[in-house]
Amino acid sequence: MEIRESWGLMGFCRCVVRHYSTFLEPLKDLLKVVVFSCSAMAMSAFNSLKSAMTSLPVLTLPNFAIPFDLTTDASTIAIRIVLSQQGHTISFVSKKMCPQMQTPSTYVRELYAITEAVKKWPQYLLRRTFRVFTNHKSLKQLVTQ
Repeated sequence: MEIRESWGLMGFCRCVVRHYSTFLEPLKDLLKVVVFSCSAMAMSAFNSLKSAMTSLPVLTLPNFAIPFDLTTDASTIAIRIVLSQQGHTISFVSKKMCPQMQTPSTYVRELYAITEAVKKWPQYLLRRTFRVFTNHKSLKQLVTQ
């Protein structure tokens, strides 16, 4: 019960905590078992989440006269997206991948992260100039494909 209550409190800030879903994954496993046993991995995840919650970044307001920067990263577990301007974070998202998205290629997962960002922040990105930063080499040629 206390774990669920903590998630409710921390869930309120999930949109501003980087890697929130990655931190939470080992803690979700604690609710699946009948006998509660906190593993070292779960304690490490909890401490990482606690540290992230107590050192939240300062977000800035957007300036619509300046282009936006979109930084994405996708692993087999989660996607991470950061919306920023001139190095100052406006917002970010960490989202767990569904099982269907964990098996496709890295190209598809990285492209999924970009499309999720556009769906998440259409008011900032649609009909405006923005730059996409990704670590996947083939997506760097996205505009010319």
